[in-house]
Amino acid sequence: MPASAYVDFGRQAWSRLSASTPLPLTDADVERLRGLGDPIDLSEVDVVYRPLSRLLNLYVKASHGLHEASSTFLGEQWEGTPYVIGVAGSVAVGKSTVSRVLREMLARWPETPRVALVTTDGFLLPNAELERRGILDRKGFPESYDRRALIQFLTQVKAGVPRVRAPLYSHLTYDIVPRESVLVERPDVLIVEGLNVLQPARTGQDDASSLAVSDFFDFSIYVDAQEDDVRRWYVDRFLSLRSTAFTDPDSYFHRFARLSDAEATDRAEEIWDTINAPNLRENIQPTRSRATLVLSKSGDHAVEHVRLRKL
Repeated sequence: MPASAYVDFGRQAWSRLSASTPLPLTDADVERLRGLGDPIDLSEVDVVYRPLSRLLNLYVKASHGLHEASSTFLGEQWEGTPYVIGVAGSVAVGKSTVSRVLREMLARWPETPRVALVTTDGFLLPNAELERRGILDRKGFPESYDRRALIQFLTQVKAGVPRVRAPLYSHLTYDIVPRESVLVERPDVLIVEGLNVLQPARTGQDDASSLAVSDFFDFSIYVDAQEDDVRRWYVDRFLSLRSTAFTDPDSYFHRFARLSDAEATDRAEEIWDTINAPNLRENIQPTRSRATLVLSKSGDHAVEHVRLRKL
């Protein structure tokens, strides 16, 4: 067997790693946290996210110990900086649910009571700017983000700035909310969730090009699944939104609310095939190998395989 930089776990082997770790969430918690179309339940949290929560707790404590030792060596007073976790993956793969569940579970550990979550949606360029550049139909691709602002935000977080603001995004209006922001006040852990957070640096374009978003991560997670499964999940979610969020007159997608099942399916598949699939293949999936940990899902959304990079 060839040497590997990863340790691989099947579902049951992974679940046994946290036999002595308490499960802090309830059925009601999981119901509140899961996303539309993601059938995660308490059993899945027990099997998959309880071990991951414990592993991250160990990594956070080890990181703090290293920073304290380094500060002692340098004769400095270490005041602590947030431990930053990146969560990447395709549209509709369930990375938002993963992020919310981990936020709740990590906040139950006494070492990390303050856990914040920021999505990179807030760093998308406003629709008006995307239209001006002619790339509104490439929303979610790397070039559709204000990468400089995202790098600046993470630089301030890692520098220990007490109060840092991130732009607020509305999935209802499908745009940045003017004059609104998300306040991050020096949490113990910051989770950064987004499609392209594991993209490598782009060199030679601007002053910030030598830095990648992932350079600020202490740990990173890639949520993976077969493309055919993710495509099906996307279409199912689109059909569900047609009778929920799309019915709001303020919704950017309100025009889709009255589509028939066949029309809605055709429209969702078109969006997937022309936008989401190319972005997945060209930009998102190639970054999977850069993650510290990969969660691989089966067709029913259950995580069936975990791959952890060796230290």
